Amino acid sequence: MNKILLSRIHALGLAITLAAVFALAVALSAQYFGGLSPCALCLVARWPYRIAIFAGVVALVLPPRYAVAALWFGLLCFVADSAVAWVQIGVEMGWWKSPLAECSAPSLAGLSGASLLAALPDRPVTPCDAPVYLIPGLKISMAAMNLIYAVTDSFVLAKLLTYRKLS
Repeated sequence: MNKILLSRIHALGLAITLAAVFALAVALSAQYFGGLSPCALCLVARWPYRIAIFAGVVALVLPPRYAVAALWFGLLCFVADSAVAWVQIGVEMGWWKSPLAECSAPSLAGLSGASLLAALPDRPVTPCDAPVYLIPGLKISMAAMNLIYAVTDSFVLAKLLTYRKLS
């Protein structure tokens, strides 16, 4: 296998890793430094990026013929995150209810005062149907930014993977 092809495959593995690390860095920075509290769907949306980091690192260390499979798996992770972001936008816009039980308010009917206090979470819970805006004055929610980012990464990666035969 020629060295140019080898480095192209590994460069794509590095690109997947860096793109996923960047997405997680933005989300974690917004949470820990920006004071934004993630909802349950936000936490789910982070998992495809974590798995994409793994796929990218695997593509970096495997021989090229196996690394290609890891690259395609990394693409699948970005597509999966696009789907999660689309579901989250639908919940924010009121198009449908969240598929996660954590996004719904618990029923407190019939509970005593002590039971109500015991049912309170340790920290405030962010509802999934309330959009969170990262940039003041820009009415694009974090979920919408995530969708734009994940779809863009998916298209670019798909184009690069199909540009020429990799193995």
